[in-house]
Amino acid sequence: MAVTKVSSTTHFFQHHGSGEPATGRWTPNTDIYVTETGLVIKAELAGMKSDSLEITVEEGQRLRINGIRPDCCRAPKCSFLVMEISYGPFETVLDLPAGYDLSRAKAIYMNGFLRVDVPPAQKPQSKATKVPITEGV
Repeated sequence: MAVTKVSSTTHFFQHHGSGEPATGRWTPNTDIYVTETGLVIKAELAGMKSDSLEITVEEGQRLRINGIRPDCCRAPKCSFLVMEISYGPFETVLDLPAGYDLSRAKAIYMNGFLRVDVPPAQKPQSKATKVPITEGV
């Protein structure tokens, strides 16, 4: 089973003359694991509200998580000595393995973590069934 993380972390820190760091798209830390009930995707997204997040199922087995993390605790005028927390727009795009039903995925955001549970795809019925035949005109 393979998972491909399509987007990569691109975090740059560049000062402009104002002492403000440049902003860029960032990628949250993400765990992906399998349980007895399916696949779990867990993203670390502290300091956000659920209405700032968007999860999109794209063609195939691709899942896109994006949003904007605001920096609402910073003093209006400051000069960073260290900046390790990413703010602004983010995105992570995951190509998930076959065998999971993204159309039945459920998500919850709690305590700074977004958790997406994806159940296994339903197996086709293995027992034989009869197909009804209607009389043609």
